[in-house]
Amino acid sequence: MGTITSLLDIAQQALIADQEALNVTSNNVANQNTAGYTREVVNFQSVDAVTLSGSTFGSGVTASATSQRDRVLEQQVQQQTQIQAQSGALESALQQIQNIFGLSSTTNSASSTALGTATNSFFSSLSALASNPSDAATRQSVLAAANTLAGAFNSAANQLAQVSSSLNQQVASDVGQVNSLTTTIATLNAQITSLSPNADAGTLEDQRQLAITQLSQLVGLDQISTENNGITLTTNGGAVLVSGSQSFAVSTAQVAGTTHILAGVDGQDVTSNLTGGDLGGVLQARDQQLPTYQNALDSLAYGIGTQVNQQNALGVDASGNPGAVLFSLPPTQSGAAAQIQVATTNPNAVAAAALREGSAGNANATALADLSSANVAGGQTASGFLASFLGQIGSDISAATTNNSAQQATLTQLTTQRDSLSGVSLDEEASNLTQYQRAYQAAAQVFNIANSVIASALNLGVETTVT
Repeated sequence: MGTITSLLDIAQQALIADQEALNVTSNNVANQNTAGYTREVVNFQSVDAVTLSGSTFGSGVTASATSQRDRVLEQQVQQQTQIQAQSGALESALQQIQNIFGLSSTTNSASSTALGTATNSFFSSLSALASNPSDAATRQSVLAAANTLAGAFNSAANQLAQVSSSLNQQVASDVGQVNSLTTTIATLNAQITSLSPNADAGTLEDQRQLAITQLSQLVGLDQISTENNGITLTTNGGAVLVSGSQSFAVSTAQVAGTTHILAGVDGQDVTSNLTGGDLGGVLQARDQQLPTYQNALDSLAYGIGTQVNQQNALGVDASGNPGAVLFSLPPTQSGAAAQIQVATTNPNAVAAAALREGSAGNANATALADLSSANVAGGQTASGFLASFLGQIGSDISAATTNNSAQQATLTQLTTQRDSLSGVSLDEEASNLTQYQRAYQAAAQVFNIANSVIASALNLGVETTVT
């Protein structure tokens, strides 16, 4: 009877194991569209054999589920996510700057932009004045062109300031999301440590890894595995974000109108060395690219304004007085594009004549018009400097777009590798369902046979007495 009983036990274990396998497969199918879900596989393991009277007998099977995850590959995906998110954020910011100046992938001519047109129109108006210095309408056209030029500088500078303000707001928004995710990760760390300190925690680990991936889209991370299946997260600069069951909130502070980021146990300023993720790209655009463009725009506005003022001061206006400044400017070039204004509303203030030429002369108007070919900024003419400046913006956005496409392709490749291991394949699960179903049916048949044998033994071969 012991042998028949063991047969029943083995059949029962097989039924339980196959039922577990069917449950795991069903769960995989149910979660095929669940973000962050890692496919589970069934591990069948033979129970230790038993030796009786010199003969060895099998004792059945057990089944357990294991998540198919590759921690190295997951970290590669996480790191590439940080790189791609930074390149994407930088590209997005540069596209905003490109739009300010009216550039596009097909049009990057400086003369076709609002600023280029205003610059050319201003110097053209001075050339017209040199041809007709006594004409009041021509003098008025010079002031109108000067106002248009100043307005173009003001508009571009204000829009750059708006982009900077928008990036500051984005920093604050990203920081709020970072804190929400680090709190979630710390909570999951505590649950995993409590429930599964020495083995894969299945769904809880899926949730934690998904949160880490989402965090990687926001900020550059370094990940350290700790005891009891925990994880410590720091910024690339070493500021702790999560340690065990504790998260350390990131905060912001305003420094000279710019949003800085404070992180770590002591709340250190990590703005200058924070890379990766959306925050890394936003900071790169705000603190590196944008100041370069603002400085170039200021340099051009200050250069044109200063040169025109100096030349106008050398001439005589229509009233016979020494020429005064045409453009009001700040003491230095910093902020010149935002602050440049036409200093007069009197068209007679344009000093078209040279000294001792008489107020009806045109020598100084000619000299003013000739400034279009003089080096006014960075050792270049106004049109040359503007072309170089806008060309640099175009080059930067092109490089950012190319880099982001390359980083996205790499991320897609790594994600595909991970999903081939950890993702759910419906074809594979359908095959598994058929396999485990037949195994269950076979184990059930063994159970029926064992039951029939027992019935025969109890009834001394009379099958109809006990069934």
